[in-house]
Amino acid sequence: MPTPRLLVPLFALALASAFSGGCARGRSAYPTADTDLALRRVVLYRNGIGYFERHGEVDGDALAIKVRRDQIDDLLRSLTVIDRSTGKAVSVSMPLDPESWASAALSTLAPGRGSLAEVLDGLRGTAVVMHTTVGTIRGRIVMVEQIVNEPDPGARAHAPEAAVQRDHRVTLLQGSRLETVRLSKVHGVTLRDGDLALQLNRRLDASAGEGMFQQVEVVIRLAGKRAHDLAVSYVVAAPMWKPTYRVVLPAKGKGKALLQGWAVVDNTSGEDWTDVSLSLTSGEPIAFRYDLHTPRTVGRADLTEAGVSRRAAVAVGETSYDDVSSLEPSASLAPSGSPAPAPDSAGDEYDAEEPMPEEARKDGRSRGLATKKPAPRRAEAGGGRSSSFGGNKRDDGDTDALAGAPPAVAAIDYEALRRNTIASARAKQVSGLTSFDLRDRVTVPNGNSTMVAVLNEQVEGEQTFLYRPGGAGMGYEANPYRVVRFRNSTPFVLEPGPISIYSGDSFVGEGLSESVGAGMSATLPFAVEPGIMVTSVSDYSGERMQLLRIVRGVLEVETFSRTTTKWTVRSPSAMGTYTVLVRHPKAGSNYELQDEPTGTETLPDAYLVPVHVTKAGQETTVALIEQTPSNTTLSIWDGRALGLLEGLVAQVNLTPELRKKLEPVVKLRQEIGRVDTEIDGLKRQQIELDQRANETRENLEAIKKDPAAGALRAKLNKRLDDFTKDGDRLGRKIVELNSQRLEKKITLEDLLQNLDLEAPKAK
Repeated sequence: MPTPRLLVPLFALALASAFSGGCARGRSAYPTADTDLALRRVVLYRNGIGYFERHGEVDGDALAIKVRRDQIDDLLRSLTVIDRSTGKAVSVSMPLDPESWASAALSTLAPGRGSLAEVLDGLRGTAVVMHTTVGTIRGRIVMVEQIVNEPDPGARAHAPEAAVQRDHRVTLLQGSRLETVRLSKVHGVTLRDGDLALQLNRRLDASAGEGMFQQVEVVIRLAGKRAHDLAVSYVVAAPMWKPTYRVVLPAKGKGKALLQGWAVVDNTSGEDWTDVSLSLTSGEPIAFRYDLHTPRTVGRADLTEAGVSRRAAVAVGETSYDDVSSLEPSASLAPSGSPAPAPDSAGDEYDAEEPMPEEARKDGRSRGLATKKPAPRRAEAGGGRSSSFGGNKRDDGDTDALAGAPPAVAAIDYEALRRNTIASARAKQVSGLTSFDLRDRVTVPNGNSTMVAVLNEQVEGEQTFLYRPGGAGMGYEANPYRVVRFRNSTPFVLEPGPISIYSGDSFVGEGLSESVGAGMSATLPFAVEPGIMVTSVSDYSGERMQLLRIVRGVLEVETFSRTTTKWTVRSPSAMGTYTVLVRHPKAGSNYELQDEPTGTETLPDAYLVPVHVTKAGQETTVALIEQTPSNTTLSIWDGRALGLLEGLVAQVNLTPELRKKLEPVVKLRQEIGRVDTEIDGLKRQQIELDQRANETRENLEAIKKDPAAGALRAKLNKRLDDFTKDGDRLGRKIVELNSQRLEKKITLEDLLQNLDLEAPKAK
């Protein structure tokens, strides 16, 4: 049976046509690499790099590859040369950038900066020829000085003087003679160092945005003089490939959905990719830039004097009685154990174009459906984030019904879309990455894009509703999204990208997905449902306490801060029955959800709670209680302890043994509490009497010398005596109560001495 040809949908062809030539108008006039070896393989990654492999024969002992300067560092890090005929080692050589490329003098050439005086001063020691109004001067630049209002010996005597005259004096060394010339008289400078002139030109090119795109020749020296059959590979920067997906919902809204995927590939390398083997790799490999081309020198300390002045000191031998023959080698020098074997990075291979057997078609499986069931994982859901949800019941009859139905005229339905897209890629896992290898070789002209199908699978999916706080956007604050949920039943990662949603025979919306790992599920909002209203009411009940244990008068207590949120879903009866997934944000990292509703999913920062409307037009409410448990300890004398003990005794599930132990403790603690209350009241009265007595004494002091105030003095003295008697009475009563309290406290402490019990949970 011949291999089926790749059939791309019309919209894909239109997209590829629109991309044609779009990337060819870039600035670079040079290809990434230029050599006689034919490009045979291209692997594109999602992190901005590409792997290129070239094959061919070379006569002689050298292979030259011209590489754009902006790609040279990447090539040096990854260049691999294999002589497939001999396997001999090869060497690589290339021209180096002189250090003047990165010198401070050249940095003055940045746009908007620098002057001729600064450039010349930065090139001290350079041999130049200066063409001046008084002749030609040759020599090496010694210095450039600024001068102000300095008379010019060569100027005319009667020339008018300016207010301020500024100029520069350039000093040149020729042999043993120093010559000076004013910069204002210089009308031309010739650099005698041709390499420096080249670097100045390259720096100007870079300032103009072109120099980095010129080429550097890399020469590979080969062993021997005869012909060589070479395979050369390297990694350089390349545009990331872009995924796009389509999900076709089942006719009943739940069951077998169709997941299709394409990859958009851009060729901006500067050369045509003709009949190459193309692979697309997903995952998160690390890539970075590192300069290996520019020479870098490291300053070193001068230890010449230290070497000259070294002298060996005279040492006197010592005698020891230790048995040196008993010394063993240090354990740290013993050889280590054998290294662990390297993991097998080949992984499983997944053929997306293997013919589907008849029994697989009857079972509802599409081409290349993975037979190994991956372990389910939990992750974020909603807004295109990945999550995990319970599997739906399989309904294998749906696919058969669609396959057996008579074809409609020009219908774009589930079965038509499935048969129209043949995934032409074979996928495998390598070191945690997913590689999609295209079966057929492709040709992508420079500056063009192509679109290839990489996925065509049946997956478990459903259509439902998702409400996120804030609703579905401006004007839809109380409305949920319509979402499609599907499980990635393939063993490979789906990269982030746009997903078009089809239902029945038409487009119904689109969503954007994050990365969806193997065994994970995606929840993708694709439309707004204005017919459903979702509202919520929250209540913070403050802190509550629960007694856990009593140990010798110390109470171990669990405290709670509780938040209750009620979610209400309502809709017209025409909506029928349905389920809304409410994405409830967590109240805090230390809050826990109590009495979790059935089917709730825990996300990193929220809960995904299903609200089932089981009767058309019915209003459904779900209450979510979150609380923050934390443990603390209280003394039996803490004012809150008595209330906790009384609540414990009042529990109906308290055993008779515990009740018998606790009731005397609670009774004594209540009596001590009443004594404390009475003592506090008497002390307040005592304080008030003391204040009145002090006021009376102050009044008596004010009238002690008034002869007409005798009657008033007598009245105040009597009042003061009454205050004193009342104060004494209160003092005696307080002493008596303190004595009673002490007796009760001793009795209570005796009861608590051996009391160690765990409080039963309240019902």
